[in-house]
Amino acid sequence: MIRVAVHTSEPLEKTLKRFKRLCEREGIRKALKRKSYYEKPSERRRREYRERLRSVRKAEKARQKRLDKLRSRKS
Repeated sequence: MIRVAVHTSEPLEKTLKRFKRLCEREGIRKALKRKSYYEKPSERRRREYRERLRSVRKAEKARQKRLDKLRSRKS
């Protein structure tokens, strides 16, 4: 559960913005959208596979970027 402490003399809008940012970071909004309709098991597996692929590609891209940076320093 996400809790946001309201600081003294802090506008409500600012507190609400912090709450929304925390929800976004935790993935609550995405999960709510996903749960708002029935998802067939085959579609769920396909979605999870695509998410895993995306994270693997992202990690590989970051790894390649670090390697390129190290190679450029050695030269």
